[in-house]
Amino acid sequence: MKKMNFDQSLKRLEEIVEELESGSISLEKSLSLFEEGVKLALYCQDELQKTDGKVSLLIRKMNGDLEVTDFNI
Repeated sequence: MKKMNFDQSLKRLEEIVEELESGSISLEKSLSLFEEGVKLALYCQDELQKTDGKVSLLIRKMNGDLEVTDFNI
């Protein structure tokens, strides 16, 4: 699987869901798509958690100033 950003991964995940829901593909293809979809879903979930961490850091600033800080898990 080529390296994709969050938006590309989400779009591909939507395509996989549509293809799986169509019911017109073989069992082998379904399993392959399911595996790809799980990997993409985990990647997207990880990216969302990172973003949530950045938002939390912004909210926690005590002096009223907003500052973007890299969030490391």
